[in-house]
Amino acid sequence: MNIRHIEYKDNAAIEHIIRACLIEFGGNREGLAWADESMHDLYHYYTYKPNRGYWIVERDGEVLGGCGIAPFAGSDQICELQKMYLSQSIRGSGIAAELLRTALDFAAFHYNKCYLETLQSMHAAGRFYLKHGFGHLDAPLAGSEHYACDAWYIKDLVR
Repeated sequence: MNIRHIEYKDNAAIEHIIRACLIEFGGNREGLAWADESMHDLYHYYTYKPNRGYWIVERDGEVLGGCGIAPFAGSDQICELQKMYLSQSIRGSGIAAELLRTALDFAAFHYNKCYLETLQSMHAAGRFYLKHGFGHLDAPLAGSEHYACDAWYIKDLVR
């Protein structure tokens, strides 16, 4: 498997993966990534604005997942880990840790903290984030746009 920056040609494939995962975990509703305008064109959302990035996991040319980093609520100190989703076929393979490390290495050059929002129904994701140094928060940070999320995490970044 390979991790690389998103390309325009990846838009439809990664949107399909994200939507399939959201359906799987009951996240196909307003107030979540499901309704984000950027879902149709993650390439442009992450590529042409400062301090953002999105990485794709692929195997033999097939897109199997991805994740992004962008400023949280316009902050220059806190970023958000966004749209980290993997196809069922590669979950548990260890690639998620490598993908997260890639995103956090990038984030550490631009931000002091990394925040993320998810759903409690994504039990494995919650365990994964805790294992990788994120701390659980009792409530979302001010400025959150995803009002339907019910699990929040934050991590100090090391430069």
